[in-house]
Amino acid sequence: MSKIHELSSVLADQIAAGEVIERPASVVKELVENALDAHATQIDVMVAEAGIQSIRVIDDGDGIADDDVLIAFKRHATSKITSRADLFRVQSLGFRGEALPSIASVADVVLNTSNGTTGTSIHYRGGKLLKQAPAPLRKGTDISVTDLFFNTPARLKYLKSAQTELANILDIVNRLALSYPGVAFRLVHNHKELLKTAGRGDLQQVIAGIYGVQNARKMVAITGESADYQVTGYVALPELTRASRQYISLLINGRFIKNQQLTKAVIKGYGSKLMVGRYPIAVVAIHMDPLLVDVNVHPTKQEVRLSKEPELAKLISTTITERLANVNLIPSALTNLGSHRRERLNTDQLAMDLNAASVQHQPLSTDPTVTKATPASMATPVTAGKPDSTAKPTTKPATHLADQQPSTAPTEPIMIAARNELKTPMIAEFDAKYQHEVSALPFGKPAAKPTRVAIQAEPAAAPAESAERFPTLRYLGQMHGTYLLAEADDGMYILDQHAAQERINYEYYRQAIGEVSADQQNLLVPIVLDYPTSDVLKIKEQLPLLAELGLHLEPFGGNSFIVHAHPTWFKAGQEEDTIKEMIDWVLNDDKLTVAQFREKTAIMMSCKRAIKANHHLDDQQARALLKKLPTCENPFNCPHGRPVTVHFTNSDMEKMFKRIQDSHTAQSHN
Repeated sequence: MSKIHELSSVLADQIAAGEVIERPASVVKELVENALDAHATQIDVMVAEAGIQSIRVIDDGDGIADDDVLIAFKRHATSKITSRADLFRVQSLGFRGEALPSIASVADVVLNTSNGTTGTSIHYRGGKLLKQAPAPLRKGTDISVTDLFFNTPARLKYLKSAQTELANILDIVNRLALSYPGVAFRLVHNHKELLKTAGRGDLQQVIAGIYGVQNARKMVAITGESADYQVTGYVALPELTRASRQYISLLINGRFIKNQQLTKAVIKGYGSKLMVGRYPIAVVAIHMDPLLVDVNVHPTKQEVRLSKEPELAKLISTTITERLANVNLIPSALTNLGSHRRERLNTDQLAMDLNAASVQHQPLSTDPTVTKATPASMATPVTAGKPDSTAKPTTKPATHLADQQPSTAPTEPIMIAARNELKTPMIAEFDAKYQHEVSALPFGKPAAKPTRVAIQAEPAAAPAESAERFPTLRYLGQMHGTYLLAEADDGMYILDQHAAQERINYEYYRQAIGEVSADQQNLLVPIVLDYPTSDVLKIKEQLPLLAELGLHLEPFGGNSFIVHAHPTWFKAGQEEDTIKEMIDWVLNDDKLTVAQFREKTAIMMSCKRAIKANHHLDDQQARALLKKLPTCENPFNCPHGRPVTVHFTNSDMEKMFKRIQDSHTAQSHN
């Protein structure tokens, strides 16, 4: 008897199902993608017990012709491609033809479909056809999947908790809704509605339905274009972050994909505006020639291979950087405290107006057990009047980044000594350079107030010069030797003095380190550094990189290096620690680029030379700090992403003191 034999079709389908159908969410993904490929404009997804008990997907798409239904359940059967050339121009979500047979091989599947001319009902269980009959002529497809993995119990064993599996389903539907804002989606779990979109084509309204209206207000539209790619979407302001990259959605030609390099490009676009360990919410839609992307490299088709990936990554990061360049990024103090947003009365009224304008999404199913339950939190979808293609950000994206940013002329770090050293030449020189009499300080006009359009993020102001995006502040006083209090015409500002000086110093050192000169400070006593052999080999490979930053290490026999001089921007007394830290970066990351090295070094030096908390400043020093801060390229965050200042609007102050409740009373008290 031959040892080699051909697998049965049922067993082959079950093996294929192991690649395509990993969990209930995989079933939902494949069925919804089929509905989208069938040009559905409304898709209802009903699941029970996180999809393990049942999954039902109803759409109003093209449906399947009577003579094609049986073929659709055969392996490698598809209507999406016909020749080898089609593989290089895939524009549909599904094309392999394995989804339906794979699902039918491990579950009980009942499909009712009609193309408007013929209607067919078909029943499969464990890969075997049980029944075929005519069906009503309601155009579209209604498919139910029950008893998932009934014949592959090992697969059930590896499923997570019901909450985790449901979260995976919700994540899949959310991503598809973001990819297709023109399609109305509805997700119901155990008769409870979890998601509902209106299908008006407005991406920001879909974002509002998924992440909430208040979060959608903190997102701004982006648009960028190159010869090969077009990038659109929405990104969150730096104040709106999450603890993981999970909330960054990348969409290529309507397909949600996972790509580490493009995700890094989104984060890179924020520069130092994000706090360490925090990540933005972003929806980035990329449109490109299908020839530049290969979607046939992974069974689930979520990982793709891109041509010219570095160019695309650069376009994404540059687009985000330019979009945030002239936006007022000072967060509301009340928002940072997790309290009510400023101007809440107007916000609530706007939400009511949006709800009143919403389009009622009628479920495709007439099953009363499906439609009867609608939780209050999701009862009315948030919709807007215009599709995403016509929604315009209030700040026009700049064509050239250099046109938006402040002058790149090198700044100088602020050095503030202890109170008993205030008369040192260093402080006197600084004061002479940057300080003026209080009466001569320019109390210019305040930053322009944001304009609201639909649910556009509030801080997004109209295009303005960089100096106008940061208000002119009048110093009031210092609190606990840590915070500076200041005022402007639009309210009160509280600044973190350490974060402010750290930002000023960072921009100085970033410039100084980038222009390494021959200026070196000789050491009276050379520094000798010892490392194990494994580290010595790595360090020797990176000696040219260290030299580009002005740090010259000379082999000193055995496993030692000697340093005779260091760049003049090293802080006195911390030379050895700084050198060791720079070498540690090389040891921890052998792919560190010169640009990354300079960035890390600038951050380190700016922190080491910044004033700390509980350090009291005199009025002259504080005013000098406030005068220098607006000249920074980014005066809103320290290099680690922490906010430099928070803002209490005049309205916030009036609310806190209950003056806004009765305008007549407030006026009588003025």
